[in-house]
Amino acid sequence: MITRALIATTLALSISGVALAAEPARMGETSKGPTLTNAQGMTLYTFDKDSDGKSACNGQCAANWPPLAAAANAKASGAYTVVTRDDGSHQWAYKGQPLYTWVKDTKPGDITGDEVNNGTWHVAQP
Repeated sequence: MITRALIATTLALSISGVALAAEPARMGETSKGPTLTNAQGMTLYTFDKDSDGKSACNGQCAANWPPLAAAANAKASGAYTVVTRDDGSHQWAYKGQPLYTWVKDTKPGDITGDEVNNGTWHVAQP
């Protein structure tokens, strides 16, 4: 006989699994230590010129530093929030800092964007 407690526990585990699967970034490892990555394992970066919850990287900057795109209906989860970019698209942020990849990284674990542009770009770390 299935008890209410078992049903509640199963439901709670199912819900938490969905929440974890919905996180926009994963944990990777680079020479800098634990690093946030996108679903393909590419390193994510933050930009010093961004203000809390606002991207300053647009135009050619965004071509070189593609924003970690979020769906229009994406919901914040834990340390992750969604910011609206100047063009109206949505981007994931971690602890208020918008997240980007770097076009010159060619494989998971690369961190060639760290400290680029006079040290204004940084590997995103938890």
